[in-house]
Amino acid sequence: MSANYRLLAEKLSRGETIILDGGTGTDIQRRGAPMSGETWCAEANLTHPEIVKAVHQDYIKAGADVITANTFASSALVFHHLGRDHELAAVDNAAVRVAKEAASGTQVAVAGSMSTMRPMAIGSDRNDLSLGWTEAEARQLFRNKAAILKDAGVDFIMMELMRDTDYAVWASQSALETGLPVWIGISTERDADGTLRGWGRADCLYEDIVAALAALKPDVMSVMHTSPNDTDEAISILRKHWSGPIGTYPECGYFQSPDWLFIDVIPPAVLLDKSRDWQSLGASIFGGCCGIGPEHIAVLAEELL
Repeated sequence: MSANYRLLAEKLSRGETIILDGGTGTDIQRRGAPMSGETWCAEANLTHPEIVKAVHQDYIKAGADVITANTFASSALVFHHLGRDHELAAVDNAAVRVAKEAASGTQVAVAGSMSTMRPMAIGSDRNDLSLGWTEAEARQLFRNKAAILKDAGVDFIMMELMRDTDYAVWASQSALETGLPVWIGISTERDADGTLRGWGRADCLYEDIVAALAALKPDVMSVMHTSPNDTDEAISILRKHWSGPIGTYPECGYFQSPDWLFIDVIPPAVLLDKSRDWQSLGASIFGGCCGIGPEHIAVLAEELL
């Protein structure tokens, strides 16, 4: 366990408030780095490292205890589909290096993000579910990704946009096999009947996802990349299956691949009010996902106790 993660672990054990960063990829876009129709913000690690570093630095200045390296979009599944497996390590090593440079000299922990993202159609926010891998193939790809992040020196692995009972479980187990601490973030949305299901996985009930991932016993479980309007119920369901630390980092806006649309952005004061509600429901870790910027994190860091 790294020194910076040990500080986080001590805070978790005492139930103290921990502040995450906001949307890394969307803030990279907002600052002018072009987004790819195939790999979204991943290429920025190589083409615009100065922008990526500035995003991390601004979240640290805002008061974040954790920054997440820009490795969500360098999905093992996407890079495999594109025939670019051999490039994944270079992209992720660049991302972690820039994040560690930004956090140098601080007590801020650097997380490595892992996703189960599949290729998406231009103009859509949905993964192409027609593209699939066998369990054995997917597990090997996830193990390779997790090993890259560990070797790059992240303090822990952040599983993000977990939304099903198959790929999310395989990916999370692969991360846990590294021996690093693992935080699991689940994303949910309502179907036409108002039932919470996996984000983009209408075939998976949210509660079933929670139960399957809670059984893996990670360090933390979060409700992330979820509408603030659905997060309250999502926390309540999570609490039925999980007694450990809970985090919340919602999204706002809309994705039309390859660009995030900054529409209906939540004012920082509203995110603060919602975070206080989630705090009363048992959450102790707060931040933001896509569409949430440093101005939001600064308010959370200053006001949440």
